[in-house]
Amino acid sequence: MIFERAARREFTHAAAGIFVALFAIIISTQLIRLLNEAASGKLAAEAVATLLGFAALNYLPILLSLTLFMAILLPLSRAYRDSEMVVWFSSGLPLTAWMPPIIRFALPAVLIVAALSIFLSPWTLSHSEAYRNQLDAKSDTAQIAPGAFREASSGKRIVFVEKLSEDAESVRNVFIAMLQEGRLGVVMADSGAQETLANGDRFLVLNRGQRYEVEPGSPEFRVMEFERHSLRLREARAREIGQTPKTMFILELDPANPREAGEILWRLGLPISTLLLSLLAAPLSFVNPRAGRSMNMMFAILVFVIYNNLLSISQAWVARGLLPFSAALAAPHLIMLFLLALLFYRRLSVFAALPSPVALLARLGGKSGAS
Repeated sequence: MIFERAARREFTHAAAGIFVALFAIIISTQLIRLLNEAASGKLAAEAVATLLGFAALNYLPILLSLTLFMAILLPLSRAYRDSEMVVWFSSGLPLTAWMPPIIRFALPAVLIVAALSIFLSPWTLSHSEAYRNQLDAKSDTAQIAPGAFREASSGKRIVFVEKLSEDAESVRNVFIAMLQEGRLGVVMADSGAQETLANGDRFLVLNRGQRYEVEPGSPEFRVMEFERHSLRLREARAREIGQTPKTMFILELDPANPREAGEILWRLGLPISTLLLSLLAAPLSFVNPRAGRSMNMMFAILVFVIYNNLLSISQAWVARGLLPFSAALAAPHLIMLFLLALLFYRRLSVFAALPSPVALLARLGGKSGAS
């Protein structure tokens, strides 16, 4: 059908532009956050690209859901503004005639969102956490940039190294300035390397150097030479980071566990909401020229935000044991189904009053005969 091919082509073009714009926004915000962590020394510079990819994959379900919603909403709104919908309704076609092309266009995207939310997102989160733990277990000296002053996470230690060894496991010509118990200490050493004790505590072991200590405001200072000097880098963690419901495979989730049931609810609810939002885009696309061209867009975005917040609230209530799983699974979607039926009823009742082409021709023929 020519109409359906044209509609799907316009939906596809709109989806491509919207996805690129939204994806660029997500990538930019995540890149800024990761670069901030790298600049503060909390993250190795070479890990930024990998973690950025994990973050992009994690946000893809929500991104595709919003893209599909906007890709249907914008072309239909343009059809209203350009009076194409007036011609559509005057031809005797209802708004529901848009449903078959919309559903055929939306179904592949809904299936992709289902696959992403059910399978790929937990895989992404688990691998991202494992990668961060791997970086955390990696030698801290490998994260030090040669020739640059780096501040420790505590903010009380400044480290400078002239160069790294070829295996990045040791450093050469180390300078460390630290504030400890009200005294300023400066340590200079020829080399250094990290050592980890059996309990997980980490130390930077310096070889052949000097340590200077001075109390601010006092002329007295101490100088010590050493062959081997250890500085604590980080204490062992009290417990290991275990699996969370967000990182678990869906078959591993136990519906009897409230937190895991809430995660199941979110993963199943996202593709369902994607399909319902694509159907809601048809009645929400109505543009009233007297109310302004952006009113329907603001209302549509509000509906999208409310729908996703309903899913989040339902997930939180199930996780806390405040709402049964079956009720939480059905309630947000039933609310949106009721809104969908209400909006379609209003749009159909408004345009049902438009005269059909046959009635228009009859009126025109009657007027010409009377004249």
